[in-house]
Amino acid sequence: MDVRDQRVQFKICDLYHPDPTQVLLDLHGNDVLVGKVVDLSDSGMQKEAFVVVEVEGIAELMVVPIERILRIP
Repeated sequence: MDVRDQRVQFKICDLYHPDPTQVLLDLHGNDVLVGKVVDLSDSGMQKEAFVVVEVEGIAELMVVPIERILRIP
């Protein structure tokens, strides 16, 4: 099958090159997520350096440096 010059569809998870993580960062690296803080975490001597955030639609909890939080309504 000659598919040269044809538009095709494929899933990011099926990529061989480049790394799917890099593609997601390129496409969505500056997207803003909204979630609920469910815990705080320390970083060595620094207390509460990270927030643990639950984001709807994402299975795993996210850990974000507290100084990178954009806004607290």
